Amino acid sequence: MFDRPAGSDDAVVVSLDFGDSGYEEGLEELKQLAISAGMNIRGVIEGRRDKPDAKYFVGSGKAEELKATVNATESKVALFNHDLSPSQQRNLERLLECRVADRTGLILDIFAQRAKTHEGKLQVELAQLEHLSTRLVRGWTHLERQKGGIGVRGGPGETQLELDRRMLRIRVKQLREKLEKLKQQRGMQRRSRKRSQVMSVSLVGYTNAGKSTLFNRLTQSKVYAADQLFATLDTTSRKLYIPDCGAMVISDTVGFIKHLPHALVEAFGATLEESVQADLLLHIVDAASTNRDEQIEQVNKVLAEIGANEVPQILVLNQIDRIGMDAGLERDEYGRICKVRISAKTGEGLEYLVQALQEQQRRLFEYLTSEAAYI
Repeated sequence: MFDRPAGSDDAVVVSLDFGDSGYEEGLEELKQLAISAGMNIRGVIEGRRDKPDAKYFVGSGKAEELKATVNATESKVALFNHDLSPSQQRNLERLLECRVADRTGLILDIFAQRAKTHEGKLQVELAQLEHLSTRLVRGWTHLERQKGGIGVRGGPGETQLELDRRMLRIRVKQLREKLEKLKQQRGMQRRSRKRSQVMSVSLVGYTNAGKSTLFNRLTQSKVYAADQLFATLDTTSRKLYIPDCGAMVISDTVGFIKHLPHALVEAFGATLEESVQADLLLHIVDAASTNRDEQIEQVNKVLAEIGANEVPQILVLNQIDRIGMDAGLERDEYGRICKVRISAKTGEGLEYLVQALQEQQRRLFEYLTSEAAYI
């Protein structure tokens, strides 16, 4: 984590090109993340390397260039578009004399700002502690060599290190236990919905694709929605009444992002399980995005990681009003609706989405009825 100095959110962004595809999109995404975290970007340092430098990640020459830019702009934070090792982060902070945050640390900071519910705060704290654990242990290694003070072999450094380790382990265990209880409560709620044959629908997709806007449009709710990354973290569920179908439960979930930290995927397991246990996923895509295909791939990758890749999915191309695309729907080779083109902002094309939900509801009801008859 990094603590933003009071009254000063100026930052310098650092990004290296290692020859991977999507470099420009990744850099632009980091800038958006920085803005979402409340940062003012005062400079951008770019470079090209074959592999990261062991000491400074960027190499000594580029590190000196970064230091000069930080001093010239009076920035207090250096944001790296990469994951830094604990030693690299410490070396950079000593050289730059300012706070240094990597991509994971920045995302965790945004999550800490945005979490509102009790469960969301627990999940963020767990992810932060998991991220901190390696830095805490390695950060105290310079004290392990201290001798004397307490006992013959031990020392104050070793005592402090063990205390910190123990406190961290205890807190992580407490958080996991609390989240497990919340997970069980969610499971009971889902089983109750299954018994009453109420279809559950989860909105998934890349962050800032318009999930919360669509959720508000469908349910007449007032969930916070903004043109920024990770505007919504906490899963919100509402009942939705569809003509000729009855009630269904629709859930707005946290958005995904490229290189979503594994600690976050693990910590948000209880929330993401809404997607795993859903009867239908509405995969919301920003139709106006120039790299929407890559975003779709990233979302499907995370869905596979949490075990939700087998859940029926309808692709919803949102924000068609921005590119002049016509509203409509497409069917697969089996005649099922597989893609819908809409604008959650204007409401254009929502009738096609409602039609898709009606068909899926009827299909689920027929399946449950036949399964009950078989049993």
